[in-house]
Amino acid sequence: MVTKKPKVVIIGAGMAGLTAANKLYTTAGSKELLELCVVEGGNRIGGRIKTSEFVGSRIEMGATWIHGIGGSPVYKIAQEINSLDSDKPWECMDELLDEPLTIAEGGYELNASLVEPISNLFKNMMDFAQGKAIEDGVCSEFVESYRSSNGCIRNGGLENLSVGSFLRKGLDAFWGSMKGQEESQGFDNWTRKSLEGRIFAMLENTQRTYTSAGDLQTLDFNAESEYRMFPGKEITIAKGYSTIVEYLASVLPASVIQLGRKVMQIEWQSDDHQSLDIDENGDVTKPVKLHFNDGSIMYADHVIVTVSLGVLKQGIDDNSCMFSPPLPRFKTEAISRLGFGVVNKLFLQLSPNRDEDGTDSMRFPYLQMVFHQSGSKLRHPRIPWWIRRTASLFPIYGTSNVLLSWFAGKEALELESLGDEEITDGFSTMISNLLENSKHLSKSHDLCNGHAESCIKFDKVLKSQWGSDPLFLGSYSYVAVGSSGDDLDTMAEPLPKRSNNSFNSKGSPPLQILFAGEATHRTHYSTTHGAYFSGLREANRLLKHYFFSDI
Repeated sequence: MVTKKPKVVIIGAGMAGLTAANKLYTTAGSKELLELCVVEGGNRIGGRIKTSEFVGSRIEMGATWIHGIGGSPVYKIAQEINSLDSDKPWECMDELLDEPLTIAEGGYELNASLVEPISNLFKNMMDFAQGKAIEDGVCSEFVESYRSSNGCIRNGGLENLSVGSFLRKGLDAFWGSMKGQEESQGFDNWTRKSLEGRIFAMLENTQRTYTSAGDLQTLDFNAESEYRMFPGKEITIAKGYSTIVEYLASVLPASVIQLGRKVMQIEWQSDDHQSLDIDENGDVTKPVKLHFNDGSIMYADHVIVTVSLGVLKQGIDDNSCMFSPPLPRFKTEAISRLGFGVVNKLFLQLSPNRDEDGTDSMRFPYLQMVFHQSGSKLRHPRIPWWIRRTASLFPIYGTSNVLLSWFAGKEALELESLGDEEITDGFSTMISNLLENSKHLSKSHDLCNGHAESCIKFDKVLKSQWGSDPLFLGSYSYVAVGSSGDDLDTMAEPLPKRSNNSFNSKGSPPLQILFAGEATHRTHYSTTHGAYFSGLREANRLLKHYFFSDI
């Protein structure tokens, strides 16, 4: 029998933390079987979920997609709370259903006969890397050839192979098959091969935003096949992703969530480092002691840590005292090996152009951008470097004048440091260059009334800044070269580590520090549903420990 009411403190009010709190409270907290508290360093709930508004439309600054609706807990909640439809315009990105317009630097529109073979190759290579069946197509023979010659690839035969290296091997194989064929000229200053290479680079840049790996050469190949998505289409949430976490938090009494409570240090009792605190009544306090930025302290039997992998990486630095005693070596090595990248979104309000009758003329296409490679003398000198590795620009819905572009890695960090004018000038220059030799394109989409130069202007911009936010220090995790799915499992192991977490275990109290968050889920890392599953996992771990799950 439990003689004392256990106290559980959850650090972080994002998806993982609020899912754990929801489960703990509805199962045991509401019956006063445990004391529950959620402490959040920021002034809002949601974590890396942050719905906002931009010039009259609902947008997402963080998590955006439900990645597959079949079996997704996020989709199920969104259905239950009627969040999938809205009278207000939102970032539904239905324009992505259209065929993209792919334009090369200098303003050369690329037709499907050039783009599709490279796109098919890239898709087949990624499908193979992810363990999926390869669709029949013009490029599948190259992937099958690679499979035949590298049959041991997933059995340690090629350790530390990166996704980037694998993709480039596929492109080289593609070009190798074309030997003997006459090299055709693409456009002025562009050969066909150079266009194919830069189309491939554009697709790699899109993949960087999917994974948060700033360079696909750092993304582990062997772990890629363990990642799982739900079946079915990918959708956005009409009423906003924040409605999901608001729903999870709605069952909690108002006093449970404490905002503006940043934890500076977590003291815990390892088997090698035990110290007992005595309260004013002479009683031994609970085993975990939390120190906050305002100098206050809080004691707990169990703490569920849901901070980002970026914060944990900072927390194991030599100069950090986030954990006392420091985390054990098996935990810090996993934290160090795993990757954690920066992905940012940029929203731009396109200034409307006026037709001769005075009406607004606006219809921006789903645009894919192909740029000359680094070091090329053919590069436009005024297109900034931080734009050149973004792959696309498109309206957040079909008729919107709000455009969206995604950034990853160094470019994402650079974007955070730029002022609005520098951003709008860079994009105006870039778009004008892409439309330079595409007057028919401009006219067909009513963008510039046939005048590409100086017609592209922006009224407002809004950008996310996950890399510089001290509460996150990045966006989401990935399995880096040198790491593996085992490290994600290690991230989920509670402390102190022991095979038996029963009440009769010798040494320090069990389950003092538990870990949740997207970076602790082996197959659904980097996603909100991965965070959701991890929160449930840790809540259920505690409920089972106290036999509350049988209530």
